[in-house]
Amino acid sequence: MLNKIKGYFTKCEIALWGISVLLITAFFLIFDRSNYLTLIASLIGVTSLIFNAKGNPIGQALMIVFSLLYGVISFGFAYYGEMITYIGMTLPMAVAALISWVKNPSDENRSEVKVNNIKPSEFVFLALLTAIVTVIFYFILAAFNTANLIPSTISVATSFAAAYLTFRRSPYYALLYAANDVVLIVLWTLASFSDITYISTVVCFTLFLAGDIYGYIKWKKRSKEQI
Repeated sequence: MLNKIKGYFTKCEIALWGISVLLITAFFLIFDRSNYLTLIASLIGVTSLIFNAKGNPIGQALMIVFSLLYGVISFGFAYYGEMITYIGMTLPMAVAALISWVKNPSDENRSEVKVNNIKPSEFVFLALLTAIVTVIFYFILAAFNTANLIPSTISVATSFAAAYLTFRRSPYYALLYAANDVVLIVLWTLASFSDITYISTVVCFTLFLAGDIYGYIKWKKRSKEQI
């Protein structure tokens, strides 16, 4: 079993995952040591990114679990935007993406999804749709007195666009999630000013950023190979 795992993942992927797990666990033990749900969610999250980088549907299955856990964590800090975004949008989109990835395997490897190079006109449609969703969510989040309203609203925009592109199997999904990671790093850094335990969450999304950048590189390479 261990040999199969080593054979499937590259040394770079194993190193990225291993370093992520070590850092997340270390910062949790230093700054938190109580919110084990955050630790579990973080470990599931970085693991999903490695599978997503491979285009493996298991990554989307893990993202469903992560979305649920992250929604609960966000509720605890009154980040209702994050809670609504992940439970009400990212989670169902992950379910849709899982179905899409399973139904569209690559010709070379049935365990990896076929990359979809969408047309420029669809990006225009996505921009308009994202703008509409963002405006609607701004007023919803304002009504809930969401903490750090503007960053939370920006997070909705980047999350929605990323989830859409994931469903559509576009390599650019990873870039949008990377942008979302930056927003989340800001959000949880602000949260850590009042509760230092959230430093571990900041570290988590910093590592997510590295994972999403790697995922974009892998998907672009896979896109050229599948032509």
